[in-house]
Amino acid sequence: MEKVFITVTGTRHYFGSEFLEKDVKLFLEKEPDNEYDKEAIQVLCEGLGKIGYVANSPYTVLGESFSAGRLYDKIGESAVVKVVYKTDCGIVCKVSKKSLLDNKI
Repeated sequence: MEKVFITVTGTRHYFGSEFLEKDVKLFLEKEPDNEYDKEAIQVLCEGLGKIGYVANSPYTVLGESFSAGRLYDKIGESAVVKVVYKTDCGIVCKVSKKSLLDNKI
């Protein structure tokens, strides 16, 4: 199975990203009622709540990361990710294998 990565974006609108280090576990949760993006997936951190979103724009998706739209149907209502890299442009996380529905990506 191929490794699946996502980019976390928008952290500056919440708590920033200074606390995010390699291997920090984060949680993804679909947000179908989002008025701006029907494929929105929010990123949550235990103890803080929402810290950003899975990038869904060609301008915010880093490298080979999946966009929220590309990931949306491959997970259930929620998923677990771990931080892999942190850059000035976003945070790249790896989606846990258990979070992927069909395990055939």
